[in-house]
This record gives sequence, C-alpha cells and structure tokens, in this order.
Amino acid sequence: MFNSVLLLVGSLGFLLYGMKLMSDGVQKSAGDSLKKALNYMTGNRFMGLLTGLIITMIIQSSGATTAMVVSFVNAGLLTLTQSCGVIFGANIGTTITAWIVSIFGFNFKISSFAIPLFGLGFFLTLVKSSLSKNIGEAVMGFGLLFLGLSGLSDAFSFDSSSLTFLTKFQNMGVLTIVLSFVVGIIITALMHSSSAFSAIVITMAFNNVITWEVAASMTLGSNIGSTIDAMLACIGASSDAKRAALIHVLFNLIGTIIALFVFKPLLNFVTLLTPGDNIAIRISMLHTVFKTLNTLLFIPFVKQLVKLVSILIKPEEEKPLKNYHLDFQDVGMAKENISARVIRLEKEIRDMSDIVTEMFDRLQIGFKSMNTDFVQSHMQYLMDAENYCDQMHELIIKYIVNCERLAVTEKQREELNNMIQIVDDLEAITDQCFCAGKLIQKSVEKKMKFHTEDMDRLIPYVELGRQFMQFIHININKNLDEYKLAMAEELETSIDAYRKDLKKVARKRLENGADVKAELLYIDLVKQIEKIGDHAFSISSVLAKK
Repeated sequence: MFNSVLLLVGSLGFLLYGMKLMSDGVQKSAGDSLKKALNYMTGNRFMGLLTGLIITMIIQSSGATTAMVVSFVNAGLLTLTQSCGVIFGANIGTTITAWIVSIFGFNFKISSFAIPLFGLGFFLTLVKSSLSKNIGEAVMGFGLLFLGLSGLSDAFSFDSSSLTFLTKFQNMGVLTIVLSFVVGIIITALMHSSSAFSAIVITMAFNNVITWEVAASMTLGSNIGSTIDAMLACIGASSDAKRAALIHVLFNLIGTIIALFVFKPLLNFVTLLTPGDNIAIRISMLHTVFKTLNTLLFIPFVKQLVKLVSILIKPEEEKPLKNYHLDFQDVGMAKENISARVIRLEKEIRDMSDIVTEMFDRLQIGFKSMNTDFVQSHMQYLMDAENYCDQMHELIIKYIVNCERLAVTEKQREELNNMIQIVDDLEAITDQCFCAGKLIQKSVEKKMKFHTEDMDRLIPYVELGRQFMQFIHININKNLDEYKLAMAEELETSIDAYRKDLKKVARKRLENGADVKAELLYIDLVKQIEKIGDHAFSISSVLAKK
C-alpha cells in the first residue's frame, strides 16, 4: 500500500511537471504569436471562440488562456464582449488533454514511448537556438506527461477485492454524486489544472477504481475548480478584468448546475454517442459534450451576460492617489505565463502615463493663470501625483526585475529593459511637472510680476509640450514606425528652438535691468518644459525599438 502511495505521488508529479514544461515551452516559443492573436481580436464572438479554442489546444491550459484574457481586458486591449468568445473557446479547447489520454494513454505501453520522447526533447534543448530549446522543453513535457500517466495507471491497478469500501461509497445514490462533485472542485482548484485532474479521473475509471457516474460527477466538479486561475488573475485588476473573470466563473457554474439537474439524461446521451465499453473515451466525450452544449447555450446571450456582470460588479470609484500596490504573485501555472505579466506591466505603464498626462494638463492651467486659484485647486494634486508615481516607479521596476528572473527569451528581456527606461522617463516627467508647479506657486506667493507679452510667448511653448505628452500617452505601449518617430523628432526640435528664443529674450531683459528673481524663475520654467520634452523624446526612441 505504501509503495502504491509513493508511485501515485511520483506519477502525479511527473504529470503536473510535464504539463507545466509543455505549456511553458509552447508559450515561450509562440508567446508573441499568442499575444498578437488575442490582441487583434475583433468583436466577432465566433472568431473569439475559435481563437480561444485553438490557443488552449496548443498550450494545454484553459487557465493560462483565461488569465491572459483577463490581463488583456485589464490592459484595455480587449473589451468585455470580445473576451466572452475567447473564454468560451478556451473551455472547449481544454478538453483536448482528456482525448490525448483516452486515445493514446491506454492503447500501448506509453512508458516505452515517453522515455525516447523525453530524450529527444532534452537534446533539442542543447541546441543554441532559443526556438529549439523552447520546442525541446515542450517535447520533454509531453514525454513526462505520458510517463506520469503510465505511473498513474500502475498506481490505480488494485485488486478488486481490496476496493469493497469504494463500492459502498459509490452506492449511496445522490450523496455519492454530490460528494464526487465536491471532490472534483477541491482537487482541481488545488492542482490549478482541470486537464491534469481529468487525466487522473480517466485513469481511475479505466482501472475500475471509480464508476462511470462518479467519474462523470468529478469531471463536472472540475469545471468549477478550474476557475481558480481566472479569479487569481483578476486580483487588484480593473472592474472589467474582474467582470471577465466572473464571466468565466458563471459560464462554468451555471452550466454545471444545469448539467447536474439533467445528470442521468446527459450520461445516457453521452453513452449513446460512445457505444462500447471504453470508459476513457466516454469520459472524454462527456467533457467535450458538456463544454460544447454549454457554449451553445451561452453564445447567443453574450450581451445579456456582459450586462449581468456589469450589474454585479460596480465600476470602481476614483481612488485618491495615496498608496500604490503591485504585488508579484507567483501562484498557479497560469500565473507563471510571462506574456500575461508583460500585459500587466503594460497596463501599469499606461496608468502611469494617464497620471503624467493629467499632471501636465493641470500644469498648463498654471502657466495660463499664474494665480492663487491654480495653487489652491491643483498643487495638492500635483504633490500627491508625484508621490504616487514615485511609488509606481519603485514597485514597477521591482516587478520587472522579478519577471527577468523567470525563464524569459532574449526578446522578452529586451522588452522588459525597455519598460524600465520608459518608467524612468515617466517618473522624471512627474518630477519636472511638480517642480514647475512649485515655481509657479513661488511666483504667486512672492507676487512676482511678468510682462504680458512674456507670458504670451510661453503659451505656444507649453502647448508643444502638451502635444508631446498626448503623443506619448496615445502611443505608450505601441511600436512607433518611422513616420511617428519623425513626428516625435519634429516636436523635440520645435521645443528646443522655442527654448533658445525664450532664454535669449530673458537674458536681454536681464541685461536691461529687469527683475533678476523674476527673470531667473522664468528661465527655470522654460528649462522644466525642455526637460519634459527630452524625456518624452527618450520614451519615443524606446517605443521605436519595440
């Protein structure tokens, strides 16, 4: 008995680690393609369904796909309506693992097939090409997956005479179904993988450890347990991201409850579709039939589902800029997806850009008014925003450093390094905005006098700065082509030319005996806008490398 437990634990380890290797290898070799596939989703729910189906079939994890979808919604790259089709498709795609197990897992001695496969994958990882290494990692994972299945099959091959207690447990009627259902929820949530749990259920049923009804109820329960990754992915995310996660939960929860109410007819229908005694094929068919029927049930009501989750999760109230949080969570296989983490970073950088743009807009009001109204209405915000962006700068950089410690490709590492430069420049712009605001406050408190024509000359100069900030805000996570980079260069050149003229005029006034303090402060204001332009152009140069 002790040896069987050890075999079970070891085989389960092979299975889970094999699935992780396979998923990581595929995601690293095709991560950018997966990201683009979701990024260019249209509003067509059927195309979304197909995308979610294919991606999940490739990476063998609906949790990873759903976590990525939640991240895209959080980053504003997918709308809530667009996310529905992808989530539905991901749920169908995850059933592919059960079919692999049922078709290949018991028709030949998979351990003899798995070991050469693992060896092939290992030798591929020795090739210098990063693509070959990633593919090799996926092949190794595939080999370990089959090796784990072989071990599980041996672990559950008990003498039927020793299973009398299970016979009693499985003859308790409705209570048996309920208990099996709950077991399916709990174990899947703990394992973060409905695919892995399905493989275990199929193996147990194939070796006559559990009955068809118990296997079916466990399979239905695993659909609810699999929503754990989506819920983890939406922690600290936007309202729409939380709604996307809730759609995933409701899809599985409502569908499973309906399936439980028609449990017997559903099982009879699946049995009709799978004549013969192959219990493995029957469980796989149940998984696919349930997911497909559930999708057909929900797909016509996408708009109503979106409306429901929008009612259940209210929009977040605008929070004061006090304390910023960005936790690097390392929970579950789906959360290890570097592409999802990059999307999360893009969202945080976009949020930082929002604050920087708001700061400059308020600063522009100060340049136009130069009075106590600006000090009373906007200086507290500038101070809070500058402190908040300091926190953002520190925690985002820390998050990026943690990401770089994961298994990332050279291209992903370069992207992360570019993000560090962008965040550095955004934080520097907040310093310049706050400093310029303090200079305006000083001029108001000291009652400094400026000639009207001098302030009029500042307005178009500051407007150039505002245009540059808007340009950065619009393109913050995009790849700048040559045309847009030329626009950035033109803005930078115009700001520099204006700065030279303004400083030249200020120096002439100093030579003619103007108020020294006022003219020096004026020159300092000009310098702050110039520095903002320099950092904006630095960001543009980084975006041109993407």
